[in-house]
Amino acid sequence: QPIFTHYLLGTMMIPKKDKILVYSYLFKEGCLVAPKDFYKPKHDEIDVPNIEVLLLMKSLVSRGLVNQTFNWQWFYWTLNDDGVEYMRKFLNLPEEYVPNTHKKKAGATPARVGPTPGDKPEGERDARGAGRGGGFGGEYREASGAGGRGRGGGGF
Repeated sequence: QPIFTHYLLGTMMIPKKDKILVYSYLFKEGCLVAPKDFYKPKHDEIDVPNIEVLLLMKSLVSRGLVNQTFNWQWFYWTLNDDGVEYMRKFLNLPEEYVPNTHKKKAGATPARVGPTPGDKPEGERDARGAGRGGGFGGEYREASGAGGRGRGGGGF
């Protein structure tokens, strides 16, 4: 029995073809998602065992090449700029290949089409109803007579 067996128990040899599959998927998409399930036979998107994906990504996180988020027993990884350079070298890709999350959208329209927040057309009041009456017509009176002072009668 070798002396250093406890060191070998924690290591796992991942085949190079599986490593290339995971890295190429990560580079193509720019992000990767996996459940925290060490016994799942295959990853949902890649044809490799889920534990290999988890261990490869753990290695990339420790080297600062991907950013990791963990939520509701799911891991989310995004490739950062250093990771893009590393993947290009590892996969022997030219500079013009870019992950989908790093591509600029051509002709993107602004998200807001309406008026700028805070701008009011002439003659309109504040949304809170500036002045007496709380924004309703001048005839409005609250039926309970409490005057809008919170919950219940209070007795003050």
